[in-house]
Amino acid sequence: MTKVMVVDDEPDIVRLVSFSLRRHGFEVVEANDGLTAITLAEEESPDLILMDVMMPVMNGYDASKKLKENPKTRAIPIVMLSAKSQQTEMAAGIESGATEYICKPFTPSELVEQVRKFVEAEQGKGQ
Repeated sequence: MTKVMVVDDEPDIVRLVSFSLRRHGFEVVEANDGLTAITLAEEESPDLILMDVMMPVMNGYDASKKLKENPKTRAIPIVMLSAKSQQTEMAAGIESGATEYICKPFTPSELVEQVRKFVEAEQGKGQ
């Protein structure tokens, strides 16, 4: 079963995304800030991390950089989820180590489809 970590400081977003992913057969790990995400990523080894940009304690850009510096977590793909849709923000997300950048708002079905496509593409690379 594919394990996805959902990182967002808005509980409603975490619940919605987690529910949608679980309903479609994904295992879900949740965190509400970047620092917690780093710790959980080391412990849980998710197949994919969906991470908000603007969060307390540590933002998504900094958390992504830290995850990519750590040998235990550097191979985990990170997809930024953010309401910040400017090109400069998207570029900053990719520069921080994210593989993809999805802008809010999104529908749960669109997100699940994006996650499914992304996971399939990543699995195809490993074969």
